[in-house]
Amino acid sequence: MKNLFFLLLTTLCFLTTKSQSYKKLHYDAILIDTHNDIPSATIEKKVQFDTDLKGKTHSDLNRMKEGGIDVQVFSIFCGPEQEHPYAFANREIDSVYAWCNRNPGKMMLVKTPAQLQQAIKAKKLAAMLGVEGGHMIENDLNKLDTLFNRGVRYMTLTWNNSTDWATSAADETLKGDSLKHKGLTDFGKQIVKRMNDLGMMVDISHNGEQTFWDVINTTTKPIIASHSSVWNLCKHRRNLKDEQIKAIGKNGGVIHLNFYAGFIDSTYEAKAMAFVAQHKSAVDSLIALKVQPDYAAIMVGEIYKDEVKNFRPHLSVLIDHLDYIVKLIGVDHVGLGSDFDGIEAPPLELNGVEDYPLVTKALVERGYSDKDIRKILGGNFIRVFKANAVK
Repeated sequence: MKNLFFLLLTTLCFLTTKSQSYKKLHYDAILIDTHNDIPSATIEKKVQFDTDLKGKTHSDLNRMKEGGIDVQVFSIFCGPEQEHPYAFANREIDSVYAWCNRNPGKMMLVKTPAQLQQAIKAKKLAAMLGVEGGHMIENDLNKLDTLFNRGVRYMTLTWNNSTDWATSAADETLKGDSLKHKGLTDFGKQIVKRMNDLGMMVDISHNGEQTFWDVINTTTKPIIASHSSVWNLCKHRRNLKDEQIKAIGKNGGVIHLNFYAGFIDSTYEAKAMAFVAQHKSAVDSLIALKVQPDYAAIMVGEIYKDEVKNFRPHLSVLIDHLDYIVKLIGVDHVGLGSDFDGIEAPPLELNGVEDYPLVTKALVERGYSDKDIRKILGGNFIRVFKANAVK
């Protein structure tokens, strides 16, 4: 009996020590989030990133520091309803530049792996840029080049809308045979090759399956999914099927997990649709005030957050997606792309960027080694960033 008690006590002490040590590991590791929509959120909500936005957004500059984020790829996004998407993209890039210029002691714009390491060494937030939606280059390779020169280091080839040269997951699923083309056109392949030549990572989140496979057969460098999850655990068109996951592993790429409840919990979407229908008048009112339709639904979710809270999944559901990818293709091909401030419902435990240490805690509790956790938190992205950079 004494031996059993001693064994239980020893185990409890070990687990407690291990659990407490996650904070040291978290803040010592390089944490990289590959997708945060705060540039769009600040425009829609008329707020400033470098002010205290707790209760208003998932993110602000000081809370990123609190959450241990070392590198943030800011999503440059606009919906297809924007009349001049390239100009809107540059407006958002201007915002990130302004944040860096106003806070030189806290953050810096990063374009190269060397600058990334420089920012980390100086304990500044490394601010990177990723364009979410190929429609923002307006079918013009010169505009792609200009965005790269301004610091954009990945482009998501499509958003939910297709372009003239690439089809989205939404359109391939919902429009099917009515599409003029499916996958990458010759010009689309030219864009992928130009991105490879520039050193801009190709992001396949939001892409249709045919576009995905055309990318795999065209790219000469590792790709990323900046904010996607596992189709086999949550059968949403935005998620990746096993053969796609395996292809990314073979390509040397990385899948950065999306925190959105609708992409990790198979029961969420029906509940969310019922919620939006119930609050349709509020959504319509925001759209009438020129809020982008996607953000109108998100903002209504924030207004009625207690209702949404009732059907948000737990963090363990997100970690299940990570486990699935690791078991399928290994720990070298998974990372984190939260989609914070572009979603209304992350896991219950993650109410903002300040809660990021709980992800590391969950990984420790699942039995991941310190070495593997460092890869997941940021090491895998750095590898792909370096592999894409032009020497």
